[in-house]
Amino acid sequence: MASATASISSHSIALRDLKATRIGAVRQQVAVVPAGLPATAPKGQYRPPRPRRLWRRWRRRHLPRRPWTTRPWRRSWWARRRWRSWIVALIEYAKLTGRPFRVFSLDTGRLNPETYQLFDKVEKHYGIHIEYMFPEASEVQDLVRSKGLFSFYEDGHQECCRVRKVRPLRRALKGLKAWITGQRKDQSPGTRASIPVVQVDPSFEGLDGGAGSLIKWNPVANVDGKDIWTFLRTMDVPVNTLHAQGYVSIGCEPCTRPVLPGQHEREGRWWWEDATAKECGLHKGNIDKEGQAPKVGVNGNGSAEASAPDIFQSQAIVNLTRPGIENLLRLENRAEPWLTVLYAPWCPYCQAMEASYVELAEKLSGSGIKVAKFRADGEQKPFAQAELQLQSFPTILLFPGRTVKPIKYPSEKRDVQSLLAFVNSLR
Repeated sequence: MASATASISSHSIALRDLKATRIGAVRQQVAVVPAGLPATAPKGQYRPPRPRRLWRRWRRRHLPRRPWTTRPWRRSWWARRRWRSWIVALIEYAKLTGRPFRVFSLDTGRLNPETYQLFDKVEKHYGIHIEYMFPEASEVQDLVRSKGLFSFYEDGHQECCRVRKVRPLRRALKGLKAWITGQRKDQSPGTRASIPVVQVDPSFEGLDGGAGSLIKWNPVANVDGKDIWTFLRTMDVPVNTLHAQGYVSIGCEPCTRPVLPGQHEREGRWWWEDATAKECGLHKGNIDKEGQAPKVGVNGNGSAEASAPDIFQSQAIVNLTRPGIENLLRLENRAEPWLTVLYAPWCPYCQAMEASYVELAEKLSGSGIKVAKFRADGEQKPFAQAELQLQSFPTILLFPGRTVKPIKYPSEKRDVQSLLAFVNSLR
């Protein structure tokens, strides 16, 4: 699946022509045959690829073999997720296989009008009927009557999502042996970096009941979002019109807003919460929680944390102790701004940003801005949570020269340019 993006691009011309009759074009299908060849080419000469043949070729190259030997979804294919446009790409691929498939979606009752319009367009375009799952009316009624319509702005979105999304999804999956999602690793490098292509669903049960009874397939896990959009434009399929208004990741109307240029796509979701809270629970089983060590090889006694080598090792980075960062907190007029990362050396997301943070420190060396680190796990964690706004690792703080309270870096984008823009705008 690592090269799935190349596959999408390499087949785009042929797929576009195969789609010609569906999108109303009047050209003949033989237009893909090179000049001088008959429409039905003899053996050994060029033959225009068929949709099913394209799918088989792509599948052989990029998908693991084992799930296809058991084939738990042989009877029908299922595609499901909130209606972002890359889900339509999955439906398009399912259509090209020639296999029977069904589509279901969660209707929370709070989606944008444009999303409901997309439902209608997709049904007409593919000649299918989407099977909608709704929350229990009594549960929604109890929630709204006790807490109001917008309680998630005050105490978090998890309770509302549990009623409107997670429980309806659980009911839908109880009748299945497998389901397909549109999760991608680049949607959220902080929490979705380890999404596998195929897995046993760790959170939900399938038709047979019990652990291991449901297969979960994330076929575009390794595909870049830009390549998904290239495919959508090539195939001329319906997309959500909200994308033209700056929306990227689209969920319920009260919890979704457009993102600015340069912002990560998930920053438009639940924007009032921390970056690690931008998940509603539908995929909690295979989403890494920032600030936790990988469970593989850990026996629960903290040995993995203790044995992890230190990171951010550079002469350009100041290693702050507890008294040092306490003094930094107390200062009202600092001689120079300080950029500090709160980290844990065993955290994979801290490790992932090490190179960019070291490079940033070297760029800022001699500029009048100090770059520092403070190890905030173990016995220092309660202090960091109470005084330094720590919710997950890594947390990046800027201590400006004339402001007492540190400013927390709000984004998941931790490349050099993004961090430098943050520092320069507030120094």
